Amino acid sequence: MTATDDEFRAMVEGHSSMVFSVALRLLGDRGLAEEVAQDVFLELHSWLPRLESGDHVRHWLRRVATHRATDAIRRRRVRPEGASEEWDEQYERPAAGVGNDGAAAMNVSMERMLLSLPESQRTVLVLRYGEDLSPEEIARTTGEPVATVKSHLQRGLQLLRRKGSVVLKEYVRG
Repeated sequence: MTATDDEFRAMVEGHSSMVFSVALRLLGDRGLAEEVAQDVFLELHSWLPRLESGDHVRHWLRRVATHRATDAIRRRRVRPEGASEEWDEQYERPAAGVGNDGAAAMNVSMERMLLSLPESQRTVLVLRYGEDLSPEEIARTTGEPVATVKSHLQRGLQLLRRKGSVVLKEYVRG
């Protein structure tokens, strides 16, 4: 697939929110997610002649964004080893109280809980619920077997439920 400068610009504009969203949900750091998104589109520019269609471009972007964000996690150590098994004190209950601020605080708590998951579980949960991919599509994106993807989904959801119940109880107690 080849593209003129205008066509490439339109591709970037059409897919930038998806690429940024994947990176942000995996990294939890807006600046780092922007860097990852830029790197992905720079890489797309050189790979574009090898991609066959618009659907192939979208799949390629999602896959590369996932891999680049994972690389950034490993480089920056976004989450310390072993933090997934114990409640991390930085994920305390949200500040309750003022109008809609409670809902915003709950969103922040959910993001923090997601970021506290092991990388493999966080990745499949973001792709499943953030990008609405099927387990089969996630397997193609990550290169893992479908059974492994399903296992990561199940374990990640169980861990989120446990952590979420703690946050909710603390939130309700105020």
